[in-house]
Amino acid sequence: MMTLYEAFVPGCVQILRSVNGLINKAEAHCADNSLPPESLIGARLAPDMMDFAYQVKSCAVHSIGAIEGLKQGRFSPDMTTPPDSFAALKAKTADTLDRLNALSAEDVEALSEKPLIFTIGDRLRWEFRGQDFLMSFSQPNFYFHATTAYDILRMAGLKIGKVDYLGAPRRME
Repeated sequence: MMTLYEAFVPGCVQILRSVNGLINKAEAHCADNSLPPESLIGARLAPDMMDFAYQVKSCAVHSIGAIEGLKQGRFSPDMTTPPDSFAALKAKTADTLDRLNALSAEDVEALSEKPLIFTIGDRLRWEFRGQDFLMSFSQPNFYFHATTAYDILRMAGLKIGKVDYLGAPRRME
């Protein structure tokens, strides 16, 4: 039987490594094409969607941020300003990866039945069990934001493909 840790953390680590690779490719694309970094950092798929920097920040929010929220028993949307440079975006993903890699399976399993309250101001209040919060809310959000970051760069003309999104799958040795 798969543990909550196995179902959540390794996938986040795999895709966050890929997101970090996407940031590197975006930075190189700007340098190779004499584009200002803001042209990709602030790029959006549609006017009413958030930009590339927000998508990267949200990958951190819905991975280690979700674990931290679960430990505290509460989670709300992160309204802080996203990183505004490629270096800061890479630092955000590196810190998130370090923190995820420091988790033990026992750390995450201990949160499986822990209650969490998700709120958006006074407008919304949802109650979750730990495993339901991670698997039915944060994990789908994590993949949505990682995919959207990829899509923004693809739309902006970067030569990237599925392997850039998937990264290194976990395989039998």
